[in-house]
Order: sequence, then C-alpha cells, then structure tokens
Amino acid sequence: MSPLTLDFIEKLPKTDLHCHLDGSLRLTTILDLAQKQKVKLPADDADKLFTHIYAGERCRSLDEYLKAFDITLSVLQTEEALFRVAYELAEDCARENVRYLEVRYSPMLHTQRGLKLAPIVEAVIQGLRAGERDFGVRSGVILCGIRSIDPAMSLRMAELCVAFKNRGVVAFDLAGAEYNYPAKDHKQAFQLILDNNVNCTAHAGEAYGPESIAQAIHYCGAHRIGHGTRLRENGDLLNYCNDHRIPLEICLSSNIQTRAAPDLASHPLPFFFSYGLRVTINTDNRLVTDTTVSKEMLLIHQQYGLGLEDLKELIISGFKSAFLPYREKADLLKKVIAELAQFIEPTGEKKSDRPQPAVTAAAKPLS
Repeated sequence: MSPLTLDFIEKLPKTDLHCHLDGSLRLTTILDLAQKQKVKLPADDADKLFTHIYAGERCRSLDEYLKAFDITLSVLQTEEALFRVAYELAEDCARENVRYLEVRYSPMLHTQRGLKLAPIVEAVIQGLRAGERDFGVRSGVILCGIRSIDPAMSLRMAELCVAFKNRGVVAFDLAGAEYNYPAKDHKQAFQLILDNNVNCTAHAGEAYGPESIAQAIHYCGAHRIGHGTRLRENGDLLNYCNDHRIPLEICLSSNIQTRAAPDLASHPLPFFFSYGLRVTINTDNRLVTDTTVSKEMLLIHQQYGLGLEDLKELIISGFKSAFLPYREKADLLKKVIAELAQFIEPTGEKKSDRPQPAVTAAAKPLS
C-alpha cells in the first residue's frame, strides 16, 4: 500500500464541524482589515504577524493558545469584516473539498465598536450563504457562550440561537477556558436551547478532566462534545458516549498545541476510533493552528497508520454527526458514500479485490 498524499486526501469529500471563525482568518485579510479600520497590529507583514498568532511549539496551555484571538478579534468588529471572513472561509474549505462546514463564534465578542448582536449574526450567515452560492460549501452557524464570561451572556447567546433557528444558526456551544469555569454554571442557557429543540455542543475534556464532559452531557444536554480528549480517563462515561453515539469533535493538532495531550503518540484518537466511538476530524482554528481538515487526515494517516478505508469511516462519521435535519443528512450521506466508493488505495488494485468496510458501515442507518 502506497502512502496517501495530501493531494489525494484533499480530493475526498469532508466535513469540518468544529471550526472557529475568529481563529480561521487569512493573514492577508487581517492585515487588510487592520489597515482599513486603522487597527494597530503587533506586526505589519504576514510572516511577522504569523509568529504572533500561530500556536506552534511555543504554546503551553489552552489559556495561552487563546491569546491569539485578541489579534483576530480586533479586526472583526464590523459587518463588512464578518461577511468577508465568513465568505473567505467557505472558499478556503472548498479548496480542500469540505462539503459541509459548521462555523462557530460568539457574537458578544464582536460588539467592541457598538455593533448590535442581530446584525453580527446576519453578517456571518450572509457571508456563508454567498460562499455556498459561489463555492458549493453547505454550512451552518454555531453561536457560543463563553465559560469565563457571566452566564447571563451565555443566556443572551442562547436567545440568539433560538431567534435564528432555521435561519442559518444550527446549534449552541459553550467555549473558552475550562478550568474553574464549570459548564453547569451555564445550565440556564442550555435549558433554553433544549426547550426550543435546538442542537447543542460543548467544549469539554480539553483542559479539564472527564467530569467536565459529564457536566456537558448530563447537566447541559450536549449532543456532541468538543474535543473530549480526557474521556479515556473514565471508562463508564466513555461507554455511555459510545452507547449513545455522542460524537467527539477531535481537533488533533490543536490538542497538542493546547497541551490537552502532550504529544501525538499519547493522543487518545486511535484508541477512541478502534473502540468504536463516533469520532469526527476537525480543524478548530485554521490560522492559529495552521491546518486544514486534509492536513489533519494526513497526520492521522502518517502518525497512526490509518489507511484509506479508516479515513473514509472518519469522514462518514463527520457527515453523520452534522447538525442537519435527518432527511437532508440522509440524502447528503448517500451522495458522499457513492463518491467515496470511487476512491481506492493508490496502488492500482481493483476495489472489488478487497473488502470495503467503511462503505459497508456507512450504508447502515444514521445511528
């Protein structure tokens, strides 16, 4: 079996379910927006600016990782900027054949220059819709509460989710620093979400133990878990997630940068996958982490020896876990499965000469 290449993986249809808008800008866009808005940046050229934003090897914790957002948020305080970065994100995703994208951000962080919350949400939705029209990338918006900010603000974000349900917003999320900021403090926001039959996810088990995941699921009713790296520390909870098919939004490179896992060799992804958990592969922050879904897939292939059929299974898990209505999801899955069946290991062997476990698994119901 020949090793897979980045070019090959980029041709596969994919999802990105855990992608932060304010961590996924283009460097050139930040520089251009800063010039137009007269915002002072720590550097005035792309290479130097990148050293201030990219987490790389210097990052020692989630809190340190989040400092880069002070830079990106400084230029995301106008409707025009929000529209532009959403549109460009759709274009960037199209370049690597991401077919379905869920973009998350917290509108409250974009009010520094007086913008109202509703126009902030509208600008991103309109940017993504234009991106879908021009590049064919389907998308949904996830609005975030922030753990370290007053839970009353999370409730306001939840109210926005309810107001924009079926108008481009597909879910609510709780993001930000985990330590000392328990998810249960934001239970009222999640209750409003659940009362209105809106999807929800939560960052958990990234910078804190499995009890953070348990709170997200049992106190907040999270339908998916963002990261969930430390789930392996509680076998009962792990089996609960597996039995109930609660997807994990894995962001491998980001997890190493934030020290959710000390290195690739010790990351629980291969265990989660082999055990049968619903694992999805995501970018987290395309700029801050300097990655794409295709790069993450290539890293998994190279680091853990997962072959094409394994990658197909991970891809299908992404589509199964999307916050889409059932029938839309079923139709999309059918098309993706048929497309994935056309890809074979780059050895020249005929597809019929070897089993196709990922495609077989995908033909099962959406459970």
